[in-house]
Amino acid sequence: MSSNYLPPPTDPPPPFPHPPKHRYVHPLLAALVGAVVGAGAVGSAWAVVGGSHGAGKTSPSSATPQTPRTFALNGTFELADGVIDDGTGGCQGGDGYDDIFEGAAVTVYDGAGTVIATGELGESTLESEGTCRFDVSVGNVPTGRGFYKVEVSHRGTVQLSETEAESGAFGASLG
Repeated sequence: MSSNYLPPPTDPPPPFPHPPKHRYVHPLLAALVGAVVGAGAVGSAWAVVGGSHGAGKTSPSSATPQTPRTFALNGTFELADGVIDDGTGGCQGGDGYDDIFEGAAVTVYDGAGTVIATGELGESTLESEGTCRFDVSVGNVPTGRGFYKVEVSHRGTVQLSETEAESGAFGASLG
């Protein structure tokens, strides 16, 4: 044998490390995980920002929702024709005006024609000139509508500005 000959190693060389196998992640799963992480981040931000506005409150759940401001629409409604004296100083409609009486429906609409409050005709008074005057008071009318339409029974609407409605300037007549 020659001297250039090296004996085989006694221990085999260490194996080469295998590269890690890449796992396939379905795009839908990745999107779901992203959405959950994003929602958590947004929720955390809201908690931090909301906490700075709620100084002195014990918890966010103790906050009460804002209720819209309302007013009572007050005024009068007069019936000039078909008036019937009820014998007690009050009156009601007759002769085609049978739907006009204490308790008849009063409906308040906004400009879009949406019903926003309801009430009824109040106490009636027989006036000396033969008209029947009713008190009108409809509560819980929301503010901020600009103008209002008021209907007594099914007799058509009368339009008022918000200033008129809030100041008790409603007045309508029939007959």
